Amino acid sequence: MPTPSHRYRDIERTAEYLQPEKCLPPPVDNSMDKVWFIKDGCGIACAVVTWFLVFYAEFVVIFVMLLPSKDLVYSIINGIIFNMLAFLALASHLRAMITDPGAVPKGNATKEFIESLQLKPGQVVYKCPKCCSIKPDRAHHCSVCKRCIRKMDHHCPWVNNCVGENNQKFFVLFTMYIALISLHALIMVGFHFLYCFEEDWTNLPTICPVLLPDVGIQ
Repeated sequence: MPTPSHRYRDIERTAEYLQPEKCLPPPVDNSMDKVWFIKDGCGIACAVVTWFLVFYAEFVVIFVMLLPSKDLVYSIINGIIFNMLAFLALASHLRAMITDPGAVPKGNATKEFIESLQLKPGQVVYKCPKCCSIKPDRAHHCSVCKRCIRKMDHHCPWVNNCVGENNQKFFVLFTMYIALISLHALIMVGFHFLYCFEEDWTNLPTICPVLLPDVGIQ
């Protein structure tokens, strides 16, 4: 039967990270009781810009394209659809931003904690030397969040958070709703362009008699 020192030899190559005075015992995980928020200036600015762009799109669609329209049914239906998609996009963005993406507790790479894992003989355990934590499979350290994140995909500044195990679905929903908003807005812009072109074409005969003498045509 292999001894514990054999089981954990892959970690003890850098033993300074396993000493109790270097790695404190893992704190109580109370992340569910707190709101996860990354205090990064660039990420906060990008998140504010994201909300500003959505509200600006709301202003343009409602006050420039829908309210001036003479078709009341068209304005009501498209206004409801666009506002619903915008609300879902902002809600998904907020959930992706304030949800713990799957942070690994700091400082749990101690001998006591490793022995409590009851590892099988020959099982390899990885640790992060930056946050001094045991790294599960597919976990990576984020230099912005300063934590190891389970199933980390990337750190997105637009949601000011990592995209990981717990908030990946909110990030996917956010990108989907933004794509639907963009597509819906482009369709309405096309209809608005055709409407303006038709209005100008209809009024063209009344303008021509005034313009023709100015260009020398009798």
